[in-house]
Amino acid sequence: MKAKRLPAIQYILSIILIIFLSLIYYLNQPIKTPQVLYIPKGSINQIIAQLQKRKFYVCKLDAYLLRFIGTPQSGWIHLGAQRLSRGDFLYKLTTAKAALQDITLIPGETTYIFLDQLAKNLHLDRKKLQQAFEKYAPLQEGVFVPNTYKIPLGITEDALIRLLLNISQREMQRFSKKVFGTYNSKKWFRYVTIASIIQKESANKEEMPLVSSVIYNRLKRGMRLQMDGTLNYGKYSHQRVTARRITEDTSAYNTYKNAGVPNIPICNVSFDAIRAAIFPAKSGYLYFVKSKKGTHDFACNYSTHLRNIRHATK
Repeated sequence: MKAKRLPAIQYILSIILIIFLSLIYYLNQPIKTPQVLYIPKGSINQIIAQLQKRKFYVCKLDAYLLRFIGTPQSGWIHLGAQRLSRGDFLYKLTTAKAALQDITLIPGETTYIFLDQLAKNLHLDRKKLQQAFEKYAPLQEGVFVPNTYKIPLGITEDALIRLLLNISQREMQRFSKKVFGTYNSKKWFRYVTIASIIQKESANKEEMPLVSSVIYNRLKRGMRLQMDGTLNYGKYSHQRVTARRITEDTSAYNTYKNAGVPNIPICNVSFDAIRAAIFPAKSGYLYFVKSKKGTHDFACNYSTHLRNIRHATK
């Protein structure tokens, strides 16, 4: 009886050894990864399915192995190397976390300057950021929500732009649905365009509805807006607007030469400015000028406006 059992035991041990060696071989196979990877919330099977959609060479066996290794982390994780063994990859899914850096987009900043900021602070390629932005953004300007973003170090230019646009899009849709009950892209960015002028021209949040009323009052009367802030677009975001600049600028942003509002926003705007664009103050104001206090004096007629200018320049 013992003689008959021995071959059976040897056979089972051989099978176990083959499975073990196959598993070792499988876990040591290389897998190509980005340095930083986003893991969505969900079950292990859902995470593996998401990775498959993103062209990772993973399968149900990996889901089974993860049940022994641990539960994958959700959010951004830092994998470090771009070529790992499958075993290391699965282990890092359960243990790694990305280092994050705060990047702040201030209200009124242009995308041109913001991309410069991202390239400098995150050591990214400015040209690649621009290419990714042009690939994914619905408009040239006004598509980011000013905020402090936590950016995973090591993220690619393409992934960063998609991340910022996705976050901003969700926030814009949320605000629009809260105000209007729905989200219409064309209608929304019309308000964002007006809000971008308000953002550039207002000294503070309290002034925004008044500046908004001036814009609508001038448009209603067929008057050109003639506002310096509209010339602080793109790379000119922080440059002083001179008489020469007003004369020489031939862009659609020049509201001294062009009637109405520009066809796209001037900058990225706060929800306070958007709210002011949607709900302007009721006033008869047509003019405003910056006072010595740093805020603006508003006027309904030109003679009062001229008096305010004299007071501001004394």
